[in-house]
Parts: sequence; C-alpha cells; structure tokens
Amino acid sequence: MIDDLHGRSVVADTHNDLLDAIVHRPVERWVPHFRERWLPQLQAGGVNLQVLPVFIDDPYRPEGALRQTLRMIEAAHRIAEGNQDTVRLCLDGSQIDAALADDRIALVLALESAPGVGEDVELLETLHRLGVRIASLAHFGRTALADGSGEDATGSRLTRAGVAAHAEMERLGMIFDVSHLSVAGVEHVLELATRPVMATHSSARALRDHHRNLTDEQLKGIADNGGVVCVNFFAPFLHESDFTIDRLIDHIEHIAGVMGVEHVGLGPDFVKEVMEDVTPPCCEAQLIEGVPTDRFLPGLEGPAGLPLVTEALQKRGWPEDDIARVLGQNVLDLFRTELRGPAS
Repeated sequence: MIDDLHGRSVVADTHNDLLDAIVHRPVERWVPHFRERWLPQLQAGGVNLQVLPVFIDDPYRPEGALRQTLRMIEAAHRIAEGNQDTVRLCLDGSQIDAALADDRIALVLALESAPGVGEDVELLETLHRLGVRIASLAHFGRTALADGSGEDATGSRLTRAGVAAHAEMERLGMIFDVSHLSVAGVEHVLELATRPVMATHSSARALRDHHRNLTDEQLKGIADNGGVVCVNFFAPFLHESDFTIDRLIDHIEHIAGVMGVEHVGLGPDFVKEVMEDVTPPCCEAQLIEGVPTDRFLPGLEGPAGLPLVTEALQKRGWPEDDIARVLGQNVLDLFRTELRGPAS
C-alpha cells in the first residue's frame, strides 16, 4: 500500500541499471521481460520518472562498447514502443510532463561513463539523436575523457577530449552527470559549467569515507551551480556495517543540510536483481572498490520499496513539501529546464 504522500508525489529514480539485465536476454524477451519483471516493481514503488543508464560491462570494453551501447538504447526504445500504455521514452521536459499527465512512467536515457564514445566526441550528437539526455564521462577507472573516482590519487582533471565533450553536452541540452568522476574532475566540471550538473547516484563522503561519495565542498559547488545530487542507496557506500534505512536517511539529511533541500533527489542504484541476472550462479560475492556487492538495505533491494523512504522521512519529522522535493520534484524541475530535444 503506497502512502498517500508518496502516491501524490512525483517519484524520480535517477539510476536503475535494469537495461543491463534486459539485454542479457534474447531480443524477443526484452519487451515482455520489462513488462513482467520490472514494470510491476516500478508501479509498486510509485515511480513516475525513471532514468535508464547505459552501463557497459567489462567484456564489451573497449572494442564492443559502442555496439553494446546501441543495443541498450535499442532495448529502451523497444520497451517504450511495446508498453505504450504504461511508459514513454522522453526527450525533454514537456514530454515528461505529458507522460505524467497521461499516468505513464517517463523514461529518460543516460550514458554511464560513455566508453562507446571515446575521443570521438561527435558521437554525442548521434547518441543525442537516439534519445540520450544525460551522460557521465568515467566510471571507477580512466577513460579517454576523464578519470573516475578510483583514480583520485592521480589528481587528473578532464582530458582535452573531455572538455570538448562537456561543451558539446551543454550545446545539445544534455545534463552532465558527475557521479563516479574524480575529485579533480568534479572541480574541473564546475569551473567549466554554464548549466546545472547533477550526480545521478552519489552519497555523502562526510558520513562514509569512500571515493564514490561526494565531499561537502563538492556538494556546495553543485548547489552553487544549481544542480541536484541524487542519493545512492547502495549499502556499503552508506556505512561500513550498519546497513539500514536510517543510514540512508542520514545521508539524505546531511546532503540537504549542506546543499539545501531543493538540491536533493534519489538515485537508488538498485543492483541486487541486476547482479543476480547477469552474474553466473557459479560465482561467489565479489568486492568492488573494496566493498562487498551482496549487502543491501532491507526492504530497499528494489524499486518496490521506495515508499519506505517516504515513511522514514516522515518519521524524522520532515515537512511534506520537502519530502516531495526529494522524492522527485527537484529532479523534475531540473529536467524541465535543462533537457532539450533535437534542434529544429
């Protein structure tokens, strides 16, 4: 049962790797798998706006990265075309508003680290034509465009191609995603930015000292830029051992306290089902960047649990308007002003 406030609010999830799970299946299963496995979860969680990242697994990089990028984008289009009564792939704020008005889930495509682009920055326009509206330039490691947070010790900023990619994204009306970017890279982007940026799935380094999280200085810089930070739910990035929803709410409250509540959203990064789908059953749980991959917040293993966030914020005494902002209104406002479709 969805709480009344949760049901009345726009709920935006800015990072769910469900496309990765879908494309591991035969093409003829893409549409029905989304309809049977993922759509019920999104509906149970009250999700109105879903960002779909295109993340390229290691075996496809670098040679097969562009091909897999295109397969995942094609999967998103087929999902939308095959479920037109419930979802819509949106290119700008007006299309998102129309989808919400029709009681459909608005889908927005994003690139995570863009390995299929490499130094060929002109491909960003190609991918924009195909519907991509958000992009980051690195994951944990080094790319042709930037260093990820795992390379913080290098002190590297964006490469020359990365600077060109940022400028091209601003021209096209794509939002720059700083999640996974190195400390020096985030600083560089904020120096260059003339439009708001966002972090699609990052938490607070002041509460959990892991390189995937953002420092207070970074949070303040993104707020000054007019951007939004969407809090990651992945348990090991929230605390070393206390994997509970209270620790998630701590991060939401800390980030709101540093940035202002108008700059906070939700970027859950629900990976449990995706990892179970794409990891052979032969394999034991792994460590990624020093943290276990099999630890999750009870009840928040997937999108159906999102009403628990609303409930937890209410228990902390948050005003309804502020809860609604964090659930999705801030992200919706950003998308309304910054996302643009193809030039006429």
